[in-house]
Amino acid sequence: MYAVVDIETTGGKYNEEGITEIAIHKFDGHQIVDSFISLINPERSIQPFVVNLTGINNQMLRNAPKFYEVAKRIIEITNDCVIVAHNSQFDYRILRTEFKRLGYDYKRETLCTVELSKKLIPELDSYKLGKLCRALGIPVTDRHRANGDAIATTKLFQYLLDKDVKKEIIKSAIKNEPKLQLDPKLNDIVDALPTKTGVYYMHRADGEIIYIGKSKNIKKRVNQHFTNSSHKSKKMQSQVATVTYEITGSELVALLKESEEIKRNKPLFNRALRRTIFTHALYSFIDKDGYINLKIDKANGKENPITTFANRQSAKSHLFRITEEYHLCQKLTGLYNTKTNCFNYTIKSCNGACMLKETPEEYNKRVKQVITKHSFENKNIIILDKGREYDEHSAILIENGIFKGIGFYNLNYQINNIDVLKSLITTMENNRDVQHIIKSYLRRNRVKKIIEIPNS
Repeated sequence: MYAVVDIETTGGKYNEEGITEIAIHKFDGHQIVDSFISLINPERSIQPFVVNLTGINNQMLRNAPKFYEVAKRIIEITNDCVIVAHNSQFDYRILRTEFKRLGYDYKRETLCTVELSKKLIPELDSYKLGKLCRALGIPVTDRHRANGDAIATTKLFQYLLDKDVKKEIIKSAIKNEPKLQLDPKLNDIVDALPTKTGVYYMHRADGEIIYIGKSKNIKKRVNQHFTNSSHKSKKMQSQVATVTYEITGSELVALLKESEEIKRNKPLFNRALRRTIFTHALYSFIDKDGYINLKIDKANGKENPITTFANRQSAKSHLFRITEEYHLCQKLTGLYNTKTNCFNYTIKSCNGACMLKETPEEYNKRVKQVITKHSFENKNIIILDKGREYDEHSAILIENGIFKGIGFYNLNYQINNIDVLKSLITTMENNRDVQHIIKSYLRRNRVKKIIEIPNS
């Protein structure tokens, strides 16, 4: 199955472009079986020459969905598909960059119709999409718009599939990660590992831990380490003697254990992970008119943040989401720099705090809901999630906003007494990284249940 993709962007510096329009046609080699076409709000300005080329301008994209709003659909329609594009290196790089900004590692196999055309039709003067289609009698409409170019690329790809009778060139053109043969010793290690969620530890022959990681599939992740050809991976492969592991069931518990174990053991190959794992934070302050303002800033370790983020882009994306969800003012959340009203007020999505038309009391109620939802300050809660077996839950204890530790309990034993549940908790260190892990995980994932503990 193939996913034929065409992307239009804002232009600009390498890896700083934003998507303005995307078209994806799921193609089974004979016909299109599914399609996704959408303008995208890139949250940045379009270069003038791009506006002239595509006809897409900033005004057209004001109400278009942002990338995070369509990301799930893109993952679904391209799942188990080979990405096909005319100059796939560009389109695939743009997609991976956008997903990376959301903290998601998007990987697909790719095929480039430019490369395939040069191999299968070597006699042509030009391999630009328009000229190539004209030479082959393929109709092109709406040139330099995503859907027009994607339809043309689909028809071109159909032509190339027909041209490649034995499918040998198509297969060889698919960009696969290299399949390396494992050293027999490493193969034995992988065979003994489970496919469950947990934390794994790589040891040297003397028992020293050289690397700690977490995964939702330990066997698969360790196998990736052992087949990776990077300099770091090769050094790890040469030193590892055995791999031990702990099943956690819950990915959140695995993240917390990984963080603590790395700080405690300081493994040789985890140097990058010893540093703080977030750079930006969401803060609040009250302005001269009595409104609670929100702002994104670099995490400084002095102020107490509402929540923290791995980078500025993910912080900004989240702030856009909560601004829309809670009908906050873009001016008071720092997303719209203006001396008058914010854009949302113009389209009646803001109640007018920027113009002093909504009282601070009414506006601040919604901001406090955001702060309460995302901050653990003074909170007493237990987060319940998956356990190591089907009849078990994991429990993460937060007391007075401080992370206390984790534990597991069997579902066959009904625990109604919070003190009994607390007694099952293994104490762990509270720090800024742990707070970030918990808050960011809860923003992006569901857990079984969150129990509020009444103050005694």
